[in-house]
Amino acid sequence: MELLKQAIIEQGRVLDENILKVDSFLTHQIDPSLMNEIGKHVAETYKDKGVTKIVTIESSGIAPAVFIGLHMGLPVVFARKQKSLTMNSELLTSEVYSFTKQVTNTIAISNKYLEEGDNVLVVDDFLANGQAALGLIELCKQAGATIEAISIVIEKSFQDGRQLLEEKGYVVDSLARVNSLKNNKIEFID
Repeated sequence: MELLKQAIIEQGRVLDENILKVDSFLTHQIDPSLMNEIGKHVAETYKDKGVTKIVTIESSGIAPAVFIGLHMGLPVVFARKQKSLTMNSELLTSEVYSFTKQVTNTIAISNKYLEEGDNVLVVDDFLANGQAALGLIELCKQAGATIEAISIVIEKSFQDGRQLLEEKGYVVDSLARVNSLKNNKIEFID
């Protein structure tokens, strides 16, 4: 998606050869116009696939997921990283290790919002080592839902997330695939 690649080049900052900071439009501040275009693009791709729910993880996956859900006319369910007092025992849970935060979180979704028979589009902001996607897949499996595909805003293709997910039989659809961040230069896979 050229508009996204342009935003990454113009606003992204390479912190080291493994970390791309895009907080000006995705991970801290949100660019609603860009998210709207992402939503349209992904909705068009999956409009005839029978998707019934969009599933993501808090927090940076929520913005693209909401715009995708808006354009598909579907509910968006997000896995929470911390249990609140309002979440009761009807929870699907999984463990997820965060590469950028260096912590393991227990993520949870109420089984009221993710059910057997749902056909899910998993959405996330980044794909690096695939752990967040695997955690969301685990929640979907617990619910008896199927995974249509995994839609990623930015993939770090030099890490093993895509390979891990594809080896497990999942379709991975990334809007921007970063091939390298070496020498402070962002290189994409076309």
